[in-house]
Amino acid sequence: MQLTVWTYEGPPHVGAMRVATGMTGLHYVLHAPQGDTYADLLFTMIERRDHRPPVTYTTFQARDLGKDTAELFMTAARDAYERFKPQAMIVGASCTAELIQDDPAGLAETMGLGCPVIPLELPSYSRKENWGASETFYQLVRGLADKTRRPPPAVGEAGPRRPRANLLGPTALGFRHRDDVVEITRLLDQLGIDVHVAAPMGATPADLVRLGEADFNICLYPEIAAQACSWLERTFRQKTVKTVPIGVNATREFVAEVCEAAGVMMPGAVDQGRMGWWSRSVDSTYLTGKRVFIFGDGTHAVAAARVASEELGFKVVGLGCYNREFAREIRAAAEKYGVEPLITDDYLVVEDAIAAAAPELVLGTQMERHIAKRLRLPCAVISAPVHVQDFPARYSPQMGFEGANVLFDTWVHPLVMGLEEHLLTMFRDDFEFSDAAGPSHLGHASAAAHAPAASAEPAPAAETAPAPAPSGRDDQASATKQPSGWTDEALAELGKIPFFVRGKARRNTERYAAEHGVDSITRETLYEAKAHYAR
Repeated sequence: MQLTVWTYEGPPHVGAMRVATGMTGLHYVLHAPQGDTYADLLFTMIERRDHRPPVTYTTFQARDLGKDTAELFMTAARDAYERFKPQAMIVGASCTAELIQDDPAGLAETMGLGCPVIPLELPSYSRKENWGASETFYQLVRGLADKTRRPPPAVGEAGPRRPRANLLGPTALGFRHRDDVVEITRLLDQLGIDVHVAAPMGATPADLVRLGEADFNICLYPEIAAQACSWLERTFRQKTVKTVPIGVNATREFVAEVCEAAGVMMPGAVDQGRMGWWSRSVDSTYLTGKRVFIFGDGTHAVAAARVASEELGFKVVGLGCYNREFAREIRAAAEKYGVEPLITDDYLVVEDAIAAAAPELVLGTQMERHIAKRLRLPCAVISAPVHVQDFPARYSPQMGFEGANVLFDTWVHPLVMGLEEHLLTMFRDDFEFSDAAGPSHLGHASAAAHAPAASAEPAPAAETAPAPAPSGRDDQASATKQPSGWTDEALAELGKIPFFVRGKARRNTERYAAEHGVDSITRETLYEAKAHYAR
């Protein structure tokens, strides 16, 4: 076990809570000590939900360990059923309660409660949150789906019916899941296809009973729904649409796969949004070749890399995920883009990889947002885990053609616009754009990002000191000899670089000088460093 300040995934019982919280009519009885009730905050604070998760905790304390804690669980389960009268219940133990081995699953089977009870076996010390959500949804589908249900005839008394699909995978606390479901439902309607059940988010246990009545399934979030879709395919012979519709190209492929599964004709024209046009326009030429580092859950990271490379012309210089279950997909994508795959749940390792890649944009989770802020890099969030600002009140999907519009805006806005860059370079000697005039509308730009004007006086120590190691730890680079300072000629040349990239140029040059044993940085050193990092 590793102690850490941040974590990409919680224990598997948090994944079970995400499923339970997204549904209605389902209650979760969790055998857990008092401290494990922290999980409520994840939903009420971060997701801005107006009610707490449907979870009853046994909340045993240290003094209870000498008593019968199994009886505490059974009492909590009975009370929860009498109070909430759910259509179904799930029962399990948190990581701490797992150690006392009370077996909530076995206890629940003997209680004779008045609703279906689905036991969960979630190994807390070998699995994590996304796996827990996937296992919980799979057990619910397997335990509740009526195996006798089948789709109604394609032609009935009222004439031909529209094909119907199940949308599977969205949960509470998922990254833009709420809006993705709306967007994909709207897209399916344009194709003449109905959504039969969207689950787990928005569904009831009764909805899961009738999953077999759909013609096919759409696996929106493989981390959550892939296992359940595989079981439905075996049990009901339902096809599974596996293309994740993130980006224009993937959404087109999604439409083709959906139409094939539904047996309908491909439409002649579907509203494909503005992203494709904008990314081909002259205003977007400044995006070409921008270096981007991508990290998140496996599905969103792979999708983001494809959009960045194929649709925006970025160069992928780093790609990774934190959920090891998707390591194969990440490795395949990394090979495609010619980068080393990064499979880790240690954010310090991710920070070091970002610093080494020296990207111009970071696409990641809220962890990478913090890392990018430390490294003074622009960042956009593409994946959970996320914070409260990534649950906006506005409509902001990631999937479908409207989702592609959102991606374009979200990823491009952190970058300096091409025309702005051109004008700042053109007028860099104008008094309004001089360093003495300050950074104007950018306001709070760090002083470390601005070079001092060339003069006979030496630069202040704070200006010539090398940047600290990215993670604050000693490493080999920090042990090398650092340059003593910049020549006036080099400082004058540095001052010609636009201020919004000057800090990066300065840091790269100082790092290059340190690694090559250069004592005093000259203009030639500056250009040698530029050529070195441009390769």
